[in-house]
Amino acid sequence: MQGNTFYQIRRELHRHPELSGHEAQTARFIEDKLQAFHPTKVIRHVGGHGLLVEYFFSEDGPTLLFRADMDAVAVQESEDIPYYSQNPGVAHKCGHDGHTTILLRFAQMLSERPLPKGRVLLLFQPTEENGSGSKAVLDTKVLDYYKIDKAFALHNIPGYPASAVLCKEDSFTCAVVSVSITLTGKTSHAAEPQKGISPIPATLNIVDELLRWNNTDIQSDDYFLSTIVEIHVGEEAYGVSAGNSVIRATLRAKTDKLLHQHAQQLKELVATECKRSPDLQHEMEWLEPFSANENDPQSVGMIKHAALRNNLPYIELQTPFSWGEDFGLFTQQYKGAIFGLGSGENCAPLHSPQYDFPDEVIETGATLFYTIAEENQRL
Repeated sequence: MQGNTFYQIRRELHRHPELSGHEAQTARFIEDKLQAFHPTKVIRHVGGHGLLVEYFFSEDGPTLLFRADMDAVAVQESEDIPYYSQNPGVAHKCGHDGHTTILLRFAQMLSERPLPKGRVLLLFQPTEENGSGSKAVLDTKVLDYYKIDKAFALHNIPGYPASAVLCKEDSFTCAVVSVSITLTGKTSHAAEPQKGISPIPATLNIVDELLRWNNTDIQSDDYFLSTIVEIHVGEEAYGVSAGNSVIRATLRAKTDKLLHQHAQQLKELVATECKRSPDLQHEMEWLEPFSANENDPQSVGMIKHAALRNNLPYIELQTPFSWGEDFGLFTQQYKGAIFGLGSGENCAPLHSPQYDFPDEVIETGATLFYTIAEENQRL
């Protein structure tokens, strides 16, 4: 089962995308395909609809974890693609259908060419897109049963040559978190705003200060970007002065430490601004957290060697990607690394309606995973 068969698997996954937390059909499809590759063990419902698949070779040797994400995003896909999504408003526009297929092909390789020793764990992770999947997996404690030596993952990257390998030590993707700030005062007649409690001065000061903190130089260790995604004040009622507001923003930095510092700074800012307006109440909700992917230098070296062994271009990145990726929490827990796999210089951007995972890099990704597993036999 090679080549076009795995293209067909990827396209079948593409036809039936499921949003974060709803990947039940995807999990059943993956488990069905795995039967032909004779895993030692399959553990279901890991962190939701996730699957943990074990290939056991011997008690001695390393235990390695390889992860693929399996959820889709809320994007409407055009019917121009022959295998277009059958679920309206949901599509695999981040390439997780391709990542899942790569891990299935890797499973076949492990079945046909068993490693001399150790264990390989394949994690089909749910709920990556909102940043909660890795925590849900770790909270199950199922991985605690194994002494995991290293953990690896990949993500396809449009705009780079197909099958090129992109990596760097330390921060590979940024730490990211979103926040919703609700300010609640009191409405009054628009002719008598002094009788109400207006959230407007505090709202403007919070937004202004957030933007002032920005350091958009990603080469700087102090890189920080706050993006305002929504501001809503009052209602469409011209006789009423505003009594409430909502600010929604996304914050990102190179490291978890720096992001947490800015998050604490924002908490203090909101509290201070509300104190200036007596009786103005506030509530903050933190959403979709992504830890920074901190790549272990030894693991990066193994990825580079695997690329060179397979005559693939290796691109050493100088700066991390500014977006978040939910593998970050695993790199905080275990030594390991995530790398980029070029999906073509003319490939549409991730999450765009025109994006489609390039089938030709499925074999590349699986071969890299297998070669990395071989590289780790010396542990």
